[in-house]
Amino acid sequence: MDYRKTILLVDDDVDLLENTAFMIKGMGHDVFTARDGEDGISKYKDVKPNLTFMDIRMPKMDGYDAFFKIKQIDPAAKVILITAYNQDEKKYLKAKSMSLLDSIPKPYSFETLEGIINKYA
Repeated sequence: MDYRKTILLVDDDVDLLENTAFMIKGMGHDVFTARDGEDGISKYKDVKPNLTFMDIRMPKMDGYDAFFKIKQIDPAAKVILITAYNQDEKKYLKAKSMSLLDSIPKPYSFETLEGIINKYA
């Protein structure tokens, strides 16, 4: 059985993106990154990840809108939203109704990421 998973990280914070990618690679998984929602959608189509972590507040397209588009492409997509801010309740409830797996606050720990990957991917 192959425990190696493909993980997509979408965040406009380059330092956080690189640090998170490093942590997840250290767990033995393949990691792809994108710096905004539009790029995240494009990468999702290319790599078809087992799990996607996506920041909510980003330029060009926020994480909610990118999530909605990804779910149109792949209704079975597994997405975790990440935020350091209060959530837009209306968009959050819509996302939950479209099978959003979870949302986690920034900053997050290695243990939190590992637990989510083990649970959902």
